Amino acid sequence: MKIGILTGGGDCPGLNAVIRAIVRKSLQYGWECIGIENGWKGLIEIDTTPLDLNAVSGILQKGGTILGTSRTNPYKIENGEQIVFDNVARLGLHALIAIGGEDTLGVANNLCKAGLKVVGVPKTIDNDLNGTDYTFGFDTAVNIAMDAIDRIHTTAESHKRVMIIEVMGRHAGWIAMHSGIAAGADIILIPEKDIRVNEIISVIYSRLNRGRKFSIIVVAEGAKFSEDEKDEGQFVTQDQKLDAFGHIRLGGVANLLADVIERKTGIETRATILGHIQRGGSPTAFDRVLGTRFGVYAVEMIKMQKFGCMAALKGTDIIDVELDDAVNNLKTVDEKFYDTARVFFN
Repeated sequence: MKIGILTGGGDCPGLNAVIRAIVRKSLQYGWECIGIENGWKGLIEIDTTPLDLNAVSGILQKGGTILGTSRTNPYKIENGEQIVFDNVARLGLHALIAIGGEDTLGVANNLCKAGLKVVGVPKTIDNDLNGTDYTFGFDTAVNIAMDAIDRIHTTAESHKRVMIIEVMGRHAGWIAMHSGIAAGADIILIPEKDIRVNEIISVIYSRLNRGRKFSIIVVAEGAKFSEDEKDEGQFVTQDQKLDAFGHIRLGGVANLLADVIERKTGIETRATILGHIQRGGSPTAFDRVLGTRFGVYAVEMIKMQKFGCMAALKGTDIIDVELDDAVNNLKTVDEKFYDTARVFFN
């Protein structure tokens, strides 16, 4: 049995733990592993590397992915699907493991429906994939964001400023919620809730009246913003260019919000955008273990011929779910969880 492994989309901590686990478990069955470089692009161009014990030795603690990654979409390339099938045959692959988020696994799902033997492993620091309680990389991103907020807190208090920290989260506010609650943020703004400037200012003034002359605001990059309370909120974008999956580059909502708050209150307000810092560096213990468990189970899914499925965490168990269920709906922050955070918005 020869299986291919690829990582697609944005990098995140824990990818190498998954790759390592897949190779180690495959070797128990006497299977051969082939690494596909740079996501779906490597399968289009037949860019591969053999994966054995030496190749995965010492990679557990490393961030990023030894296989490289890209946002290549085979369905945006002429005859892309057929090229994938032809190259899988040329490489002699019996099955494929795709490690990625909504976009990468969406491609895997379509290829599986077309007849390719593929299983998925969920990867997104946004934690917004449906069907799994957590994805690896999320815990690391939350801890990095929490540490940054803790550090910014001291500057905010010293200078009596409003400090806004922008974290990742295109459509779901899980990183903002977890890091904001953990770091004691005074306001948390997420994509699921439009930003209401008057409510933010009310919280800031309420804190001033209690002698708290600074405020910490955590905002997800995908939070929808409108200065006019009557208008529907809109995404704040860096530019209008689209990637291969049709996504606009988000970012900058913290800067826009800082300008509005300072203008309306006269309080010095500063913004910090954490950006790619959140997805870099060594993974936490939680993400290393979760990635390892996902990798082992991905091989088991192939052995059980559960193609078209994705490894998932439910409670403390690793299970499989249909790729259809995983990619067709995003997992967003629910009202009850947000109400927990709102307890501290006063």
